[in-house]
This record gives sequence, structure tokens and C-alpha cells, in this order.
Amino acid sequence: MNGIESGVPRFFNPVLIRATFSPQQQQVIDEVNQRIAAQQSLDALLDFLFDAIRAISPCDRIGLAFLDEDNRVVSHCVRAAYEPLLLGAGYAEDVQLGSLRRVVEQGWPRIIDDLEAYLAANPASQSTRLLVREGVRSNLTCPLSVEGRPVGILFRSCRRPNAYDEQQVAFQLAIDERLSQAVEAQRRIFLLEAANRAYLEMLAFVSHELRNPLATIVTNARLLHEGLATAPDEAAPAARRIIASGEHLLGMVREYLDLARLEGRELALNAVKNVDFVDAVLQPAIELVRTGLERRRMRIEREELREPPRAELDPELMQIVLRNLLSNAVKYGHENGRIRVRYEYPDGRLRVAVWNEGPGFPEEEHTRLFRKFSRLRTGATRRQRGSGVGLYIVWRIVQLHHGRVWANAQPGVWAEFGFEIPQPLAPPGVGDTPSTRADET
Repeated sequence: MNGIESGVPRFFNPVLIRATFSPQQQQVIDEVNQRIAAQQSLDALLDFLFDAIRAISPCDRIGLAFLDEDNRVVSHCVRAAYEPLLLGAGYAEDVQLGSLRRVVEQGWPRIIDDLEAYLAANPASQSTRLLVREGVRSNLTCPLSVEGRPVGILFRSCRRPNAYDEQQVAFQLAIDERLSQAVEAQRRIFLLEAANRAYLEMLAFVSHELRNPLATIVTNARLLHEGLATAPDEAAPAARRIIASGEHLLGMVREYLDLARLEGRELALNAVKNVDFVDAVLQPAIELVRTGLERRRMRIEREELREPPRAELDPELMQIVLRNLLSNAVKYGHENGRIRVRYEYPDGRLRVAVWNEGPGFPEEEHTRLFRKFSRLRTGATRRQRGSGVGLYIVWRIVQLHHGRVWANAQPGVWAEFGFEIPQPLAPPGVGDTPSTRADET
């Protein structure tokens, strides 16, 4: 198998898999059944599985992930025979991205024989990049489902390439058939806890975000009304503070209205062909953040194509995406700094990125991005007010366009957020012909 072929995922139709198990493998399967019948906790089950599988099969790392309400795979727990772990609990990845979609939607296990070769062919895969940095070289991914409904994924990894074959797939599927029931029970608790936590965080956040700007408005309005700032040089700063606080409140209300419309399915995709991206999307979005740009004395640079891109997209929704990305750059960028907008049209995709000089974010904070009510915890970004929903809205709208989002940063220097959408807007994987056996892939 050459380097290119080893980077191509191999998929297996569970219906066609036939295998016999060694006495040691059958013992592990039986023990899993007994532990599940005894209602052992999921963490204890994973501890047992890692030790038992590792004793008889290739396994340097095992990870369990849930499928959340946004159709993302969210890492729940990880066991490994090495340190450090770069891809740990809490990491989330879109099901629509890469070959993971087929694992979830078709329920077909996947083997990647050489993760370095796979990363070379799929450089946008953040999870693969992190695993390669951990030293992982091959991976077996098996879906977890209950009554045909996907609930999660079990990942087994090895620090040498070409570690897995069809017999290992059959062994893992036999384990996962019962494990899925325990995963579903824990997943329901996880989703309820996540929803409750998000609700409480939203209440606390909104009350805090409303209180501060309203207090500023009231205080400065009183100063003006009582004549304590009647001199022009004193009145102007008070008026500017009132305006800034009012704009912050309006921006927050706008983001929550966008979120409500998205979750209420009022903002459905209304794609239009041959849209002038600059005139219909980018320029109106820039005008919406113009006041903030001028207040913080920031400038926008555009890396323009010779021919402005024309694309199939929803102009209204894409304006929301660009407005949120530009607002983030204004909010978190350095005063007097630069914002750079780059758009290109490679390989039948529209790719857009917004870069700004600013504090950026460390790699460990990456998992908090593009999630509802989630904000970065670093000092420089925590001090800035924000709704916690802007990047989530970006992610939801790009998902509607069958695209993907990304974020990169150099802490203390810059940050970049971007997205790409296919052209035309065909969902990823449309037209793919699934193989029925691994050796046909």
C-alpha cells in the first residue's frame, strides 16, 4: 500500500463482515455484556475496555464521543497510554466534515491506515492534526447506535500505521453492540446537563451584559441632564459613552434575534445563483460595523481577486456571517490595528477569512469556539463584552450552506476566522458511491 492509498479511509459494510473471535476476544465481549448488565458506569467501562483491548489488540488510545443536538461529535472521555493528550474531552467536530459523516450517517466503521498521509490529503482536519501531534498513526472508528439511531462513536488508535484490519472491526462491533445502550443512557444525561448549564449561563450572562451598559447610559444621561457636563469637552465623552453602550445593546439584541430565528427555522436557506459576493455580501457587512471601526480607529484591508467572485449563496444569511466575523475582529482586535479580509475561489469553493491584529487565543481554547453561549476564557478576550452566540450563528449558517468553518491564531499577535462553502451548493458527499467492502475503497 503506497502513501497515497494508505491515507484513503477504508469503510466496511457491517452486514457483510464475517469473523470468528479468539478465546481472549470472546472473553472481553462476554465481560462487557456482564458489566453492562450490572449497570457499571460508562467511565468504568471505558477503563476496563482500554486495559482489556490493549492486552490483546493494537490500542494506544481509546476515545468515546457523543452525538450532540447540533449533530456534532463531542469527545466525552479519553484513555491513552501516553501523554500529553491534545485532543481530549470537550473537543467537538462537525459530522458533515470529511469521512466522519459516512461513519455516522451510514453506520459503517472506518479504518485510516496512515494518519500522516490522511492529514496530507485533508489538511483542514483539525482533529487529525492533533492526533498526529500526539504520535497516533492509525485509527479505527466505529459508530454507536441504538435501534438504528446514531448516538456516538468509539475511536481506537495506535501509534504505528496499518494496525487494523477487518477482524479488528468485527471485534469492535461486537463490543459496541452492547456498549451503545450504556452510551445512550449517559448521552441523555449529558444533553440534559448541557442544556441546563447553557440556560443558566445565558441568564447570568444576559443579566450581566444588560446591567453594565444600562448603568453607563443612565449615569451619563444624568450627568448631562443635571448640567454637570455642560461644557463641550465634558459633554462629548459622556454622549460617546451613551452611544457606545446603546450600540452594544443593539448588537446583542440583533445576535439573539438571529439565533432565535435560526433555531425557530425562520432563517431557512434561500440560495441565489451568481451573487456578487463583494457588492451583495461583504460591502453591506462592512457598513454595518463602520461605526465600531471608526471609534477604535481600525482599518480594513482587502485582498481582492482580479475578478470579484460570484457564487451561489443566501445573501441575507451570508451578510449575517460576515457581520459577525467583522464585529468579532473589531471587538477583539487591537485599537489602531488592521483587519484583513481575504476571499478566494479555489477548487470550486468560495473561501473567506477575516484576520485581525489582536490577542488571539491559545490552542487549548479552540474547542470553545463556534459553540452556543461559549466564550474564550483567556484574560484579554474575557475582558471584552460579547453575547457568546455570534460564532455559533456563523457555524449554523455555514452548515446550511454545506460548508465548514475554521479558526487559527498566534497568541498575542493575531487571530483569523474563516469559512468555505462548495460551489454549487451540493451537500458534501453527494454523488459519492459507497463501497460495500473495504478492499473496494
